[in-house]
Amino acid sequence: MENEQQLLSAINQGDRAAMRQLYERYKGYAMSIGLRYIAEVSDVEDVVQDSFVTILTSIGKFDYRGEGSLKGWIGRIVANKAFDFVKHHERMTFTDVIPDTQDEEPEIERIPPNVLTAMIAKLPTGYRMVLNLYVFEHCSHREIANKLGIKESSSSSQLSRARQILTQMITDYIKRHEI
Repeated sequence: MENEQQLLSAINQGDRAAMRQLYERYKGYAMSIGLRYIAEVSDVEDVVQDSFVTILTSIGKFDYRGEGSLKGWIGRIVANKAFDFVKHHERMTFTDVIPDTQDEEPEIERIPPNVLTAMIAKLPTGYRMVLNLYVFEHCSHREIANKLGIKESSSSSQLSRARQILTQMITDYIKRHEI
């Protein structure tokens, strides 16, 4: 299968090889999304498996809107499953402390994607959740506050603190690896 539309057509006709191809094509992408939310790889693997069960059982309802729409849909399902996992399995703590801000933006493009994902996974759960929802899921602070049951100002301060910690991790990594 060359494109998403052909793959979808084959899956909707019951082609098991196409289902396997969908899984193989997008499992790495799904894992990277899961790893942004969940620190333990084995838990991410479980969430990804559960996500693909949902994807394959509801793919007939998917409304194809052009190349890339399937990948986006898969990403949203995985992010939602990961978010639900964290809500049910990890204790989220939030602080209302507004951190000091740093003037310099980190040189994030110098960090390998897998290293950046590992850095995000090291953030405390509350910070990690807010950062992911804001940066990757494009949620507003109001939406984040509603999802997490916190104040909008807490969402904003959590994002600021997460960025501050991540900036320090990136700076330290660059110094250690002289890149």
